[in-house]
Amino acid sequence: MSSYLFEGPVHLNSIYWKSSDTTSEFWTFAKVNGKAQPKVPVYVLTSLDTFSAAEEFAYNLKALKRAVVVGEVTKGGANPWRFFDLEGGFQVAIPIAKAVNPITKTNWEGVGVQPDIKVSKDKAFDTAYELALKNLKQKSVPAEQSKDIDKALKQFQSP
Repeated sequence: MSSYLFEGPVHLNSIYWKSSDTTSEFWTFAKVNGKAQPKVPVYVLTSLDTFSAAEEFAYNLKALKRAVVVGEVTKGGANPWRFFDLEGGFQVAIPIAKAVNPITKTNWEGVGVQPDIKVSKDKAFDTAYELALKNLKQKSVPAEQSKDIDKALKQFQSP
């Protein structure tokens, strides 16, 4: 999905594998089926329930300044792990690699993705929708569309 949001290719993330001392890089595709939308505003909604791959999506777009992240701090699961068997039928999950963002040089492990606009998950959609409307309002739009935007924005005004 990220490939549709950039004029690719763009380096999104890397995984460092300590066991082999190698790094895997993850990039957007140079071409996509259909039309890429590199200039369309993007708002990513997050909550404490946002985890793993969804966090990476939010983190990558935020680091690349391609999206506004709206909501709560995410759960904080960045690093790949696997189960190892222990005696007595027990298992332990151990990280086996580390995600490394090419811009921040770190990741969201244990700290979560920090939203640009921190609001409860219950308010995230309305907050992002209002921001999108205000962003549209600042652009040159036809008069009829401007009226529709004003009408939609009224729902966010205090009584």
